[in-house]
Amino acid sequence: MTDPQRPGSDRPAAGIDRRNASARRGLFITFEGPEGSGKSTQLKLLGKRLRGSNHAVLETAEPGGTPIGVQIRRVLLDAKNQELSPTAELLLMFAARAQNVDQWILPALASGKIVLCDRFTDSTLVYQGTGRGLGAEIVYEVDRIACRGLIPDLTLVIDIDVETGLARARRRNERSIDPETRIDDQSVEFHRTIRDAYHRLAEDEPRRVHLIDGSRPENTVSEDVMAQVIALLATPG
Repeated sequence: MTDPQRPGSDRPAAGIDRRNASARRGLFITFEGPEGSGKSTQLKLLGKRLRGSNHAVLETAEPGGTPIGVQIRRVLLDAKNQELSPTAELLLMFAARAQNVDQWILPALASGKIVLCDRFTDSTLVYQGTGRGLGAEIVYEVDRIACRGLIPDLTLVIDIDVETGLARARRRNERSIDPETRIDDQSVEFHRTIRDAYHRLAEDEPRRVHLIDGSRPENTVSEDVMAQVIALLATPG
């Protein structure tokens, strides 16, 4: 029996639901990882390199991306909203995601672009499914409505130990005019649970999900990211 708390354990194969396959011609690559892992930086570096190789690229982020998604993001990450319940948090995440999928991601894929997304449903599996204890089953149920079968072709988890990541996140927030700290402010135990869940996700879906050591120099991490993407681009079909 599948453990509903374990991200990715009952996930369908990577790709897109065949009912929507005719609308998709591009590639969908997502970046995941604990807080402060450097995933956002690596996404931007990859986007720059791909554009330098004449690939059409869309960069987006979750929660956020679209103007509507950005408004939802403010509610989700505002430190003043500590009373936000786990279920409300999950539904708001998917509301932003549904808008991103419909407004930006699917049209970009249909036009043949490479879409780079900073977090996607794997984050919800890890943070809300495991971290908040809601379980994978409810995450997949809402995902079927919001994303309609869309699954990344490649997911890169930039991995880093919890203490280093949180220290990075705090420095980032100190530099920000409008810091988004509600998730960062969770307990160290919560963040350790998140990192462990990402490791289990990579074990469950080794063809799609790849762990990359984010503790190394930025350029070294970037080379590993690019190697994974080159392998994907070389895959037929």
